[in-house]
Amino acid sequence: MTLAPIILVLAVFAVLLLGYPVAISLAGTALIAAAIGVFFGTFDAAFLSAIPSRIFGIISNQTLIAVPLFVLMGVTLEKTKLAEQLLDTMGRAFGKFPGGLGISVTLVGMLMAASTGIVGATVVTMGLMALPIMLRSNYHIPLATGTICATGTLGQIIPPSIALVLLGDVLSNAYQQAQLSQGIFNTKAVSVGDLFAGALIPGLLLVLLYLVYIVFVSASNPKLAPAIQNQESVTASDLFKSVIPPLTLIFAVLGSILTGAATPTEAAGVGALGAILLAIFKQEFNLDNLREISISTTKTTSMVFFILIGASVFSLVFRGYGGEELIEHWFSLIPGGTTGALIIVMLVIFLLGFILDFIEITFIVVPIVGPALLALGVDPIWLGVMIAVNLQTSFLTPPFGFALFYLRGVAPPQVETKDIYRGIIPFVLIQVILLLLLSLYPSLATWLPGILYG
Repeated sequence: MTLAPIILVLAVFAVLLLGYPVAISLAGTALIAAAIGVFFGTFDAAFLSAIPSRIFGIISNQTLIAVPLFVLMGVTLEKTKLAEQLLDTMGRAFGKFPGGLGISVTLVGMLMAASTGIVGATVVTMGLMALPIMLRSNYHIPLATGTICATGTLGQIIPPSIALVLLGDVLSNAYQQAQLSQGIFNTKAVSVGDLFAGALIPGLLLVLLYLVYIVFVSASNPKLAPAIQNQESVTASDLFKSVIPPLTLIFAVLGSILTGAATPTEAAGVGALGAILLAIFKQEFNLDNLREISISTTKTTSMVFFILIGASVFSLVFRGYGGEELIEHWFSLIPGGTTGALIIVMLVIFLLGFILDFIEITFIVVPIVGPALLALGVDPIWLGVMIAVNLQTSFLTPPFGFALFYLRGVAPPQVETKDIYRGIIPFVLIQVILLLLLSLYPSLATWLPGILYG
């Protein structure tokens, strides 16, 4: 056993902390490490010959085509001002109750998560629309900011989610590697659709836990989340116009995936087309918007695929240095067997969330530990949902929680950074509670995929 793989991982983390782009950090550090190994005769240069085929595999991957389509759907819906209309309607429906605005923000966040899946857009929209109203209504500032940040990250766990698409592809490769290492050549597969089905119940359960917390706080001390006085009532027509369009799109996309009528990629195409039609119907689609949507979609997609290529080069060099064997050896030494290994991995992912975002963790950590954990007999769908929930905390944990930065950028001056940090603490604890529930009751993640796909 050699420590070269561990040194390689530490070197990547060091380069990332220096502020270099993720894709360049992954590929650059790996290629430098490979060159050093070739020079000293400790690395087989034949591993590098697989890079072209890996890059071709990424750009021809049918599953990953869903990424630009889901991004296109989310960005288009952002331009339709769907969230603003939803928030106004929900606010009028629940605002007359203590905690009603918090409940409205959570429900709107859930609907936006299931229709757009873009964390930054949801947090910024909620910060611009809901936070001023909550502050004028004398909401406790940490409660208001924590609610907005936490519900904005629901797009990470509630399908269809770009994070689940990326995680599903990585886990699929890890699952195949795990089976091949055990001498199983007729390998089983885990799909993005499986992960979508597995994440649906935990995602809805997380929303329920958020709502329970908000109701409990507002009932215990109504001064922290007072009702809005002289609130204009909402009509059935208002609810219909605001809720039906996103629900229709959600059912069209997610329903087609869960029923097996369409693959995630095909459903993403349906969602993108539906979002464009909705924008046209709301008269929010013009040449200027089309240009902004196209540029935003292209930038996000390019970033994701650039990181994918960098991560592929990194994992290739990591394997070339015997990294997989080293991780399996370490796991065999951890007390508690499979359970102990899972606890260590989940703890490491949670702590890395303080300094790295979900894409970096997905493409660095999961390919390293995934095959070893799956080789121990861990259910791939359950593991994927556990990792997805854990990764969601990376948006909320300081100092580099992106949801915190998004809200800080649009929050009024009276909202201090410490208020935002204080506000997210209960919601991070709720996510940890969900992880514990999933560990105690794995069927929360495996029951629905078993019913739908056997």
